Amino acid sequence: MSTCFFIGHREAPNSLLPQLSAEIERHITEYGVTEFVVGKYGHFDTLAAKCVKAAKKRHPEVTLTLLLPYHPYDRPTPTPPGFDGTFYPPGMETVPKRAAIVRANRYMVAHSEYLIAYVQHSVSNAWDLVEYARRYEKQGTITITALLKP
Repeated sequence: MSTCFFIGHREAPNSLLPQLSAEIERHITEYGVTEFVVGKYGHFDTLAAKCVKAAKKRHPEVTLTLLLPYHPYDRPTPTPPGFDGTFYPPGMETVPKRAAIVRANRYMVAHSEYLIAYVQHSVSNAWDLVEYARRYEKQGTITITALLKP
């Protein structure tokens, strides 16, 4: 089972949908990805979830998981419609809240085979995460797909 994680800017445009949808389809059919994990703190995350939900209709073996950066006890989060579950990374209980999203994203980079990214400017957490992921890419443990601005 291969896992794909998403990272992108909060202000991603809707015009990204066709490119994002095509990449998700390619990851399923060519790379054998069966699990997609996405956060919920920006428009890119919303677009990614929408595309995976559509792909699940064609590929019932695919799952969509919501990444939770905050402990479910502190912030109860029911599984949203179209998702198969939620995931709170182990060891996050002691991470300060201000660092929780970054730490959860880094956990997913370290535990995913694929990353689909939409980053356009270098002063952002999304850019920093892609730079972090490049270290794993050099080791051959993750493949990064960078989406282009439509």
